[in-house]
Amino acid sequence: MSASTPSLLAAVREAAAHQHYPQGALYMVATPIGNLADMGLRALQVLALADTVACEDTRHTAGLLQGYGLHKPLLALHEHNEAEAAQTVVQRLSEGQRVAYVSDAGTPGVSDPGARLVAAVTAAGLRCVPIPGASSITALLSVAGHSGWDGRFVFQGFLSPKAGERQREVLHIQADARACVLLEAPHRIEALAKDLAALGERTVTVGRELTKQFEEVAQMNAAAFPAWLQANAHRTRGEFVLLVHPAPATSGDDTGVDAATLRTLDLLLAELPLKTAVRLCAEISGQSKNALYDAALERRKASKGNGDGD
Repeated sequence: MSASTPSLLAAVREAAAHQHYPQGALYMVATPIGNLADMGLRALQVLALADTVACEDTRHTAGLLQGYGLHKPLLALHEHNEAEAAQTVVQRLSEGQRVAYVSDAGTPGVSDPGARLVAAVTAAGLRCVPIPGASSITALLSVAGHSGWDGRFVFQGFLSPKAGERQREVLHIQADARACVLLEAPHRIEALAKDLAALGERTVTVGRELTKQFEEVAQMNAAAFPAWLQANAHRTRGEFVLLVHPAPATSGDDTGVDAATLRTLDLLLAELPLKTAVRLCAEISGQSKNALYDAALERRKASKGNGDGD
């Protein structure tokens, strides 16, 4: 890498130097999510120009910069010191420095530190400049291949590590017909898979270790996800991004409530009094309590008519 560094940096300058890089600005720089070759040319130019590189982990970032032949003063800024370190960044920006911020991988400020830093810089009347790059989210979406999907999705990121709260969040996903993107760490992926199995036949695309040597992409219905993980011990290793595909287009009933919400309502009615089930379903789905109450009455009536009364 070092032998080609001069020519690489020259190519970077030629490709990226036409862009204006103002002083006294914070640059939020996306870095590779696993493959060093995925670093953007403009990101390299910004890192070469930066007076200071603020980062989530100084040791990790020092190694990253060294891989591109760069050596910069580093400032630790992570979730435990973000508020305090942000003021140091604001001071340096006020002095006219260019400060780049990088997290350990990917785009800072999304599921990594950086949001409070941007808020502090913006509050001080200073400029923040986004420098885009590799993303596990868009990488997975590009190979999910859902026929007829309009491209809309909900980004949920990491669900709660607490079992009860996570299961309630899965109920929200079940009630929403849109595609949903999730992130998960290796030590929690089995618990998440077990909860997502409640989505039954809904399709899930799993991306594991994207852009890295042992990258794996697989697609299955949600009910099969736990068994897929258990089939190979290696499958529980690495970082995960998942796409819960849109719910199949199905019709609701004459109350106007969509099919996905009716499924949630049925689950709640099986365990709770009618009014409580309706209230919770309204909170989960955002639909009208009156419409849900009418739907619940219809479903209770149909259940009793079939001999399944309380």
